[in-house]
Amino acid sequence: MEEPNSIIMSTIPKGSTVLITGVNGFIASHVADEFLAAGYDVRGTARSMAKADWLYERFDKTYGKGKFECVEVADMVHEGAFDEAVKGVSGICHLASVLSFSSNPDEVIPPTVKGTLNILTSASKEPSVKSVVYTSSSTAALLPQPNKEIKVTKDTWDDAAVEAAYQPNPDAFTVYGASKTEAERAVWKAFKETKPPFQVATVLPNANFGTILQPGGENSSSTGSWVVKLWNGDASILDFPPQWFVDVRDTAKLHVAALIDPSANGQRIFAFAEPYSWNKLLAILRKQNPDRQFLEDKEGEGEDLCQIPNEDAEALLQKHYGHGWTPLEESLRANTATLKA
Repeated sequence: MEEPNSIIMSTIPKGSTVLITGVNGFIASHVADEFLAAGYDVRGTARSMAKADWLYERFDKTYGKGKFECVEVADMVHEGAFDEAVKGVSGICHLASVLSFSSNPDEVIPPTVKGTLNILTSASKEPSVKSVVYTSSSTAALLPQPNKEIKVTKDTWDDAAVEAAYQPNPDAFTVYGASKTEAERAVWKAFKETKPPFQVATVLPNANFGTILQPGGENSSSTGSWVVKLWNGDASILDFPPQWFVDVRDTAKLHVAALIDPSANGQRIFAFAEPYSWNKLLAILRKQNPDRQFLEDKEGEGEDLCQIPNEDAEALLQKHYGHGWTPLEESLRANTATLKA
């Protein structure tokens, strides 16, 4: 685990407590790991304490007891849901979201927005809070559109997903994209209207590959399980269109940088490393594992041709960690390491 380079001024000094909502998730567990490695204490939230048992086991062993704690927030939509959790924390990373992948927009969009506004409300009532990062998604800017040359800017929003989500029979991926679009937009609306006494940034990751920290996490619905499906010959994953990838460890490091770096205030940070296709992933997996059989290439797959404003994100990685994006080959190797045992 790498420790961030020291910078002249940090919004949150080391030794402070950072709150990470939905801490047992694929990305959130890495965010917690990076903050602990960087010298911060971490308080997580989970829908039940049992979901955090594996985190205590992992973090107590790695960083010592008392550096990590978890509190239960059973329903983030409940008024004041995060009031107790935010007490005494210096920073907040809000990763909890509705991941039911229901195709019913009313079951996904309003609770995602409400939970996000709840964390901001709780933060505004806690004077210790100096910085908040909201984990948005690439889908808040656009859904994958292979073979289309699209220029994405920091002002690009996925209005098409929001509109489509409320049409008859929307697909679950579109509804999820609409929820992240509306939630992130609510963050910036609140930021503009209330001018909070803490800095705010959002991180928009595309498909996250890389190490899965949770035992048994290979069977989750996270994008980290997509590579596992390729490994196991599950062709259903090929239905997802090609898009961009980012190593989950880089996404986590960007959360650290966005929370502690004053220059991140007011910024949308695009965690997009490079485009990928299933055929490209399969070619890498075959090269790395010559004795294993994989799926045949997908015909007529296409590629993602979008232009993404990811330069500031890579600059934050360079500034705080001394490197840019983790290469796709390295990320896949980490993603499959535990599958070879």
